[in-house]
Amino acid sequence: MPSHAQGGKTFGLIKDQQRQKLEEINQEYLVDKDYRDEEDLAVKLEGFKNKYAEFDLNDQGEIEMMGLKRMMEKLGVPKTHLELKKMIVEVTGGSSNAINYRDFVKMMLGKRSAVLKLVLIFEDKANGSASKPSGPPPKRDIASLP
Repeated sequence: MPSHAQGGKTFGLIKDQQRQKLEEINQEYLVDKDYRDEEDLAVKLEGFKNKYAEFDLNDQGEIEMMGLKRMMEKLGVPKTHLELKKMIVEVTGGSSNAINYRDFVKMMLGKRSAVLKLVLIFEDKANGSASKPSGPPPKRDIASLP
């Protein structure tokens, strides 16, 4: 594909190819014995794939600093460039200046609490159960009625 291509159709094709690559990596995790005991692994991997693809701005299979910056801003927790660099080093172990999908999945499934992981988990919880309180409505007496 030419790197100067423009337009929605080309963009859609690039995104489809990218999602296919991410799906292939997901399949590796699904058959990996190290992750066999992970609860709802297929569902989690699908969510990771969608989240990752959204912020891979250059469609090279990596989230670079600008993609991470955009992600943090969209999640409502903007970070400085220094904080973003630290987050990338935390996820990649310093081996790269961009987060590849394997590093992203390892971070999300791993035991270590990376800042990026905590932010993403918090965002999922906030989006998932923000609206309705659980349980029966509180009891009201006549005096509290309008």
